[in-house]
Amino acid sequence: MPGTLQGEGRAGGPVPGSGAGPGAEPPGAAGPRRGRIRAGRRAGTAPCGPGRRGGTGRPRTLGRCAGRAGAERGGSARLCSARPRRHSAGRFRPAPPQPRSPWGREGHAAMGHHSTWTWQELLVLLGGLWLWGGNAQPTPPGPTRSPAPQLKFRLAGYPRKHNEGRIEVFYNDEWGTICDDDFTLANAHVLCRHLGFVAATGWAHSAKYGKGVGRIWLDNVNCAGGEKSIGDCKHRGWGNSDCSHEEDAGVICKDERIPGFKDSNVIETEQSHVEEVRLRPVVSGARRRLPVTEGVVEVRYKDGWAQICDEGWDTKNSRVICGMMGFPAEKKVNRNFYKLFTERQQLNYRLHSVSCTGTEVHLSMCTFQFYQGNTSTACGAGMPAVVSCLPGPLFTSGSTHKKKQRQQQQGQLRIRLKGGAKAGEGRVEVLKSNEWGTVCDDRWNLLSASVVCRELGFGSAKEALTGARMGQGTGPIHLNEVQCLGTEKSLWSCPFKNITQEDCKHAEDAAVRCNIPYMGYENLIRLSGGRSRFEGRVEVAVGAGDGDELRWGLVCGEGWGTLEAMVVCRQLGLGFANHGLQETWYWDASNVTEMVLSGVKCAGHEMSLSHCQHHGSSLSCRNTGTRFAAGVICSETASDLLLHAPLVQETAYIEDRPLHMLYCAAEENCLSSSARLANWPYGHRRLLRFSSQIHNNGRADFRPKAGRHSWVWHECHRHYHSMDIFTHYDILTPNGTKVAEGHKASFCLEDTECEEDVAKRYECANFGEQGITVGCWDLYRHDIDCQWIDITDVKPGNYILQVVINPNFEVAESDFTNNAMKCNCKYDGHRIWVHSCHIGDALSEEASKRFEQYPGQLNNQIS
Repeated sequence: MPGTLQGEGRAGGPVPGSGAGPGAEPPGAAGPRRGRIRAGRRAGTAPCGPGRRGGTGRPRTLGRCAGRAGAERGGSARLCSARPRRHSAGRFRPAPPQPRSPWGREGHAAMGHHSTWTWQELLVLLGGLWLWGGNAQPTPPGPTRSPAPQLKFRLAGYPRKHNEGRIEVFYNDEWGTICDDDFTLANAHVLCRHLGFVAATGWAHSAKYGKGVGRIWLDNVNCAGGEKSIGDCKHRGWGNSDCSHEEDAGVICKDERIPGFKDSNVIETEQSHVEEVRLRPVVSGARRRLPVTEGVVEVRYKDGWAQICDEGWDTKNSRVICGMMGFPAEKKVNRNFYKLFTERQQLNYRLHSVSCTGTEVHLSMCTFQFYQGNTSTACGAGMPAVVSCLPGPLFTSGSTHKKKQRQQQQGQLRIRLKGGAKAGEGRVEVLKSNEWGTVCDDRWNLLSASVVCRELGFGSAKEALTGARMGQGTGPIHLNEVQCLGTEKSLWSCPFKNITQEDCKHAEDAAVRCNIPYMGYENLIRLSGGRSRFEGRVEVAVGAGDGDELRWGLVCGEGWGTLEAMVVCRQLGLGFANHGLQETWYWDASNVTEMVLSGVKCAGHEMSLSHCQHHGSSLSCRNTGTRFAAGVICSETASDLLLHAPLVQETAYIEDRPLHMLYCAAEENCLSSSARLANWPYGHRRLLRFSSQIHNNGRADFRPKAGRHSWVWHECHRHYHSMDIFTHYDILTPNGTKVAEGHKASFCLEDTECEEDVAKRYECANFGEQGITVGCWDLYRHDIDCQWIDITDVKPGNYILQVVINPNFEVAESDFTNNAMKCNCKYDGHRIWVHSCHIGDALSEEASKRFEQYPGQLNNQIS
């Protein structure tokens, strides 16, 4: 409105200490928690004492809150354990020499310092003891015991080793699973002992070993760790669960059996399970390069390795082995060459008569037989199975061949993986009608996932993930109910159903984890001095490949950032980077003090830090102390921000705004440089305005890099800035020249709106926490100050409007390629037309090349 200063357009908080606006929560009020709060999840604490209602202070039980009522009268509610103190043999023993009054300190003071109990105190005490004995015993939420003969346990799922897997329990004549809610290592200890192992080393959530079937027998299990049966632990009751099989729990047991344990729960298929397979190169040089693409196939047997007889061995068997090793295809091998070498070796055969169809993702899924007894003389007419594999483009040795293969693949690229932390994993996206879209997870399985993996140059699939486990995609969902046979060259060759809007949502996007070749990259880097294995000072090994002994050194922190940290975390298999640290205060856990690497610059997609640009042997680092060494903090999950492109197109318009209304915006540096020369307060600036709606489609909340202690209060707009630059707004010519620019400091990051089942967590009011929750979005309306580009000096013509979120990569995301949005726009000096808005990598390369064409004038008059 004329004459008024437009504020932020959202519930920005007042200056701290000045009082909240109408309806605002008091400072420090906690927002609603995200997600479902399941029954039994908060059973451990309860508000207690008179602070709940300001009552008389009379204690209801002799629990942990007894004796504090007087002190808390009229105060705020306190959280305390609902479980009472237990007294031995049910007797009360006063603590000498001063027995405390059950009324608290004030009560004791009022009665005087006497060592005898008054009759009023004794009555209250006896009443409290009666209440404690009758009511204070914790009541389990359901039956927690069942006859031992009814319970059986087994490990299931794939892929896994013999001592790990999805935990399944046989109860009431039916096999079922256990939900991962509130699951702990103590639960895993009890379950591993059921299975005959001495203890657990870990546990897995979110159906890591695949989704089970049937009932979910147990939920909210809470064991102390010493129970003899899982039935003795607390839980919600048999069959009482609000989980789905996407939350099936798994356990990893210590590979040590309980002495004398007899397993009555052996599954038939486990008898023929082959766990570990490897390719052993026969001609092994001291400087053999990874990956190993050719060698004798060996399986783990007892404490060593055993061979497979190659009688009847064919290319289908080789294809399965290559897929397991991370290679998309097999090739012919010189059998006679290997026969000469293997005849001189002592061999120990384990398998024979192997017969695969070629679509299996693991050798254990093929048919075969075990050798019994003395196996060194077996396979008389044959020799050990030998396999040679063809590596994919990412793992091909020889730069010319590698470049050629990569170009071929990019020319035919109609499928890609997005949002994964490692190479060979991610959400599956396919290209149809020049637009990238996702695949619905209905009937998604390992056969279809393996076709995707091989098509992209990896091996067979380790996991076929459902339920948007690698984050939600955008755009159309192109395929549904894909049912590959496993022999197809491309996912597009598999049978599938056309999608309709009612069939699927992006919450059902399919993803894969593929087998990739072992490259040994993780042995050339390590973290030291951190509080956990996910953080620390980066140390790299130098001298590898030169025949020298490896020596460890530090990386110069100068210029180190999020992209470099992403590569380190990927190389170590630790997921994404939370932070790239240029200075570290970690403990000197090793004696490494020498800087050996500087000038590291990564694009973010490299598999090893050695693939990034760096200064080489000519070190250049201003500060060489250990404090200035590069460090990282890694995380298994990350956020993923993207702009809702259609909203920009729908809301774009031009406003001529008087200069006297732009003093505040000028202070915020939201106008072009020529505004400084304007005749203030007369005249106006021409602004291109639009709304921006920024979604978090990742798997972790988006939080500002800086903590609250360093946020800057801006008196002009009366809000805190938590990031210097959150978004860039630019007007570009078709050839990329910038003619106008704007920027958006994060006035405040908050959850404006969320999806149905997601609760808001971040709110700017009252100096609240800032961020964007997974499944929520932050809306900046077109009428907010600085939500514009100053185009006063732009001449009429055809342009590109570009918006880039998190442009300096200050905050880690699982995917930076979708942070840019582009629109075509035509400006005639009076009106502007904005159209074809899309996320930067949403279209094919061919469509992107045609992007500069302007099909017509659509909308958006000057207001």
